[in-house]
Amino acid sequence: MPGATTRRPTVTIADVASAAGVSRATVSRVMNGRSTVDPAISARVQEAAIELNYRPSNVARSLSLGRTTTVALVVPDLGNPAFQQVLRGVSSAAGEDGYRVLVADSAEDPATEAAIALEARTRCDALILVSPRMPDSALDALLPDVTPAVVVNREVAGGAPSLVVDYTDAMVQVVEHLVTLGHRRIAYLAGPPASVSDLARRRGLAATTARYPDLEIVEVPTGSDIAAGHSAAPAVLASRVTAAVAFNDLVSFGLLAALNEAGVAVPSDISVCGFDDIELARYATPGLTTVAVPQEELGRHAWRELHAVIDNAAGAAETTRFGVRLEKRASTGPVPRDAVHADVSSTEATAPVMEATAEQEPEQAPAWSVEHGVPVLRRSADHVPLSRYDSGTALPTIHSPRPYLHPVHSLAGVPLTESGPVDHRHHYGVSIAVPDVNGTSYWGGRTFVTDVGPTLLPNHGRQTSVGTTIDPLTPNVLLDTVAWTDENGDPLLDERRRIGARLLADGWVLDWRSTLHAAHGPLEIRSPATNGRPGAGYGGVFWRLPIAASTRVLSVAGEGQDAAHGSTSPWVAFVQRHRDARGDERATTTLLTQTSPARHWFLRSEEYPGACPALAWDTPLHIPAGGTVETGVVAALIDRELDADQAAELATGLR
Repeated sequence: MPGATTRRPTVTIADVASAAGVSRATVSRVMNGRSTVDPAISARVQEAAIELNYRPSNVARSLSLGRTTTVALVVPDLGNPAFQQVLRGVSSAAGEDGYRVLVADSAEDPATEAAIALEARTRCDALILVSPRMPDSALDALLPDVTPAVVVNREVAGGAPSLVVDYTDAMVQVVEHLVTLGHRRIAYLAGPPASVSDLARRRGLAATTARYPDLEIVEVPTGSDIAAGHSAAPAVLASRVTAAVAFNDLVSFGLLAALNEAGVAVPSDISVCGFDDIELARYATPGLTTVAVPQEELGRHAWRELHAVIDNAAGAAETTRFGVRLEKRASTGPVPRDAVHADVSSTEATAPVMEATAEQEPEQAPAWSVEHGVPVLRRSADHVPLSRYDSGTALPTIHSPRPYLHPVHSLAGVPLTESGPVDHRHHYGVSIAVPDVNGTSYWGGRTFVTDVGPTLLPNHGRQTSVGTTIDPLTPNVLLDTVAWTDENGDPLLDERRRIGARLLADGWVLDWRSTLHAAHGPLEIRSPATNGRPGAGYGGVFWRLPIAASTRVLSVAGEGQDAAHGSTSPWVAFVQRHRDARGDERATTTLLTQTSPARHWFLRSEEYPGACPALAWDTPLHIPAGGTVETGVVAALIDRELDADQAAELATGLR
């Protein structure tokens, strides 16, 4: 028939045997690599196989050898990316040794898990059990029937090698991190009741509560998937916790989505942590603080253990333990001040603001101390922090990591800084943020490119604290030496930073002064404005405020954003009304004054509230090699509204 194709007959082992003049058994031994065949005969058989284009049957070969060269992997939930990473590790390592992997999913059902594992084992040469949910008695009874086997994320008494992650220490690391941020009431979104790793997490919780008597853990029965985390949000919010630790990252994702739907800010209102550090964790909004578990390496190591015992099922059944590390990202932050401070009524009095007098109780003077490795500013030992100095080491590279102050509170406990907000994720409290120093960005986000516009470039530098100390003579002063390195890690400039504090009668003063030293060569500081974007002259000591119920801007140039922006007013003031969780309003004034020399203000209040004295408003700032430039902000934080005259009077006393 025209167009028809004729299938070539399959070449069999009998055809090869006939062509080589040997028996089929001899061909089988040659194909299986047996060394008992005479080399000359083996060569003749191989030549015949090549001539006939013979391909051995894997099924026939497996039957001949009594092996399938496949292993089975049983997981509780293949939809969990953590288990997918284990599978990836097993598959890649086994493939290198000529083995394939078959996968079975027990769907988090302990009752059917043993039967699924036993059936999978009958089809393969060996078995890997990942995070089995069955009771110890069932697992002990199963292992002799499925040997050789390896167990991952579960320690067994004997009969099989096991690989165990230290989830107890992992939970201790998570809670310690939250405790250093001031959290004392934390929710745990518990995993499946049959999960042994969940029990290990609980041991970590018990260890930390024993260490911190004022720490309270609220358990919320949840599960292990995104839907479970989403459903748990109402219970988490009703518990009035300030932080939540989820059983795994999937549960965290569900919780984050539900909190976003409810208008709850993370981490400003509540901090969220996960477990596993699956690939999507760093790309969540905000980036998820989580425990990094070496899942793929677990899989590779599981295969190495299994391969070692496949030919010797009575091999040593040892336990291998794996450590973890905490990945700190933007989903965790300091405890909300309203959650811990005593109610302090704000005053609407119109009396002039007075400097604190010498008669003021000395223990009320602000002082820095180091708590859990973090510099904290308090009015006294009994008061919650006025501010914290974060090293910024955990910030994403794209945000230009830098040390920053956050949160900064008024004396009445109202937060006056914002960190990682939705509108500009790279804004962090009070920090020195400069968009262009010799082409390197210390601002974060996109860079304005002439004739192109905002463009994401791989040019983000880093500011690193290399010498943070508290002045021994004046404990209200924090000193820091900061090294600025470019995107390649090369030194660009050195900075000497001084952050002081003092009290006012109804507020307090934060005094930030920095000296930038061109110790490694000349510097050219630019801004989007100098690069062709009019009015965008930002860069310097930038104060990012929170979005409030209402915000007014005052300055010598007049009221409003347009009057203050671009002016050289010696001061600007943000007068805000803040609404707390109970719906109550509090008024504050954040008064920012310049240190010399006077610079143009970059200021926003309509899209978001924030301001800085601009280092390069509309012309580049050049610093010769060995030269320096001074910059800074002196801020008065007042728990009431000031009018323009009161703000001007107070500003005169600050400079």
